[in-house]
Amino acid sequence: MGSAGITFAPGPAPGCSPIWTDGFRSSVHLALHQVSSSIAATIRIRQQAKSKEKKLTHGTMNFAHGYPSFSVSIGVLFRGKPAASTVIHIVEFCGGPMCWSTRTISASAGGGAYCNGQKIHVSQTDNVEQSLLVTGFGYEHDDAWTTNINLFKEFTDISRGVRRLGSAAADMSHVGLGITEAYWEYRLKPWDVAAGVLIVEEAGGVVTRMDGGEFTVFDRSVLVSNGLVHGQLLDRIGPPTEDLKKKGINFSLWFKPDSYPTDF
Repeated sequence: MGSAGITFAPGPAPGCSPIWTDGFRSSVHLALHQVSSSIAATIRIRQQAKSKEKKLTHGTMNFAHGYPSFSVSIGVLFRGKPAASTVIHIVEFCGGPMCWSTRTISASAGGGAYCNGQKIHVSQTDNVEQSLLVTGFGYEHDDAWTTNINLFKEFTDISRGVRRLGSAAADMSHVGLGITEAYWEYRLKPWDVAAGVLIVEEAGGVVTRMDGGEFTVFDRSVLVSNGLVHGQLLDRIGPPTEDLKKKGINFSLWFKPDSYPTDF
């Protein structure tokens, strides 16, 4: 296999520097250890400059407040496609302060997806009405944000509920675990999705853009599901996404280095 590039997010939110420096730096070493121990030694992981100060923790505000929905994730890309991933996420809060429960979810291309060493699979629910769904919202309150607010309302009326937990990597892991049936969001970054999409696919799920097109980690929208409800979701998510394109909302690839070789 060849070199695998890793991209990290920009710096911390204002006021979070101490947490970022102490907690997030540790997450880099932890995640790199998890991934490097589960893939072939011939894969070379190249950290970009100042990677120790870059983002591996997802659900930053949750982490800062001690809210139990955040994760540490890393995805390895080979020619632009996820080859291996690990998500260490802390999503359960049992009994009171300091009672954290953690689990590690990992996947490799063609090798399946696992939680704490046990193979996982997406749910078998085949209709939206019996589905528990998850979405997310960015900080920019523009047309895409408004569109997703409307989708949130629409799916709340026809499903068993829509959750907004704040950690994309954990959200996609829940689909792979069969806890939820689907997750979607506009304008995630490659480092938000690289680990989670592989986990969903290796757990038997389906990943596309929100317009139904073939997904890459450099796309600006993602829809992951157990596969059985994917078409039903796209029937409602696809049209408003196409409307955003007609309004001129940019859905081109982003954060893809010009010199980075891909198979798409």
